[in-house]
Amino acid sequence: MERRRILVVAAALVAALGAVLVFMYVRGADTRAQDQFQTTDVLVATQPIQTGETIEAASSAGKITKKAVANNSLLPEYQVDLSALAGKVALTTIYPGEQIISSKFGTTAAPATLLQIPDNQIAISVNLTDTARVAGFVNPGSQVAIFLNGTDPKSGKTFTQLLLPKVTVIGVGSTTPVSTTTTSQSGAQTTEQLPRTLLTLAVTQDEGQKIMFSQGNGELAFGLLPTDGKATVKPGIRTDYDNLFG
Repeated sequence: MERRRILVVAAALVAALGAVLVFMYVRGADTRAQDQFQTTDVLVATQPIQTGETIEAASSAGKITKKAVANNSLLPEYQVDLSALAGKVALTTIYPGEQIISSKFGTTAAPATLLQIPDNQIAISVNLTDTARVAGFVNPGSQVAIFLNGTDPKSGKTFTQLLLPKVTVIGVGSTTPVSTTTTSQSGAQTTEQLPRTLLTLAVTQDEGQKIMFSQGNGELAFGLLPTDGKATVKPGIRTDYDNLFG
């Protein structure tokens, strides 16, 4: 009889524990569902906020707005207003779509890193689209071949030609949207915002002159080289397609 009573008590305890566990799981599921569908209005960047820019200047320039963000996507230190960041500056570049968080702002901007420019070379910068910079895989230290897409002023024919076989990238700067207008064969114009990124190169004076002239008279594009790689200079592709499939 005593054994039966113990078994009954044990069964009741197991049932009670099971009920508690089910209740806690259901409550946790409800909380997770609420976090997924409930939102909080937080500060978000709409335009790039540059290193050293004050929160007040960024706000006045329309670079910050409030956006509803799902609770399970909120970052630690998210901000719902500017009061906690008053008088502070961005410690790093903040890109469009990023939540404004307190750890990216401080009383002074982080000092700029000095460029390591090899002897007998100079540093120049070019502004490239995402595709022209190999979808963002180009980083400081990368070796790249530089191509020029342009138009021959004598014949009027477009071409693509290797400009420089090997150049070292020593810096990658900020990305900003730039308005680009294209005209179709029917004459219709389309304007779109395309992100462009500043890339800084170490080159000789002759190479720098070629790059700067080409940038002003065509479109540059990089080809990412493997370690110790080098592109071979070959005839370019022109409008007449004589060597396109050769």
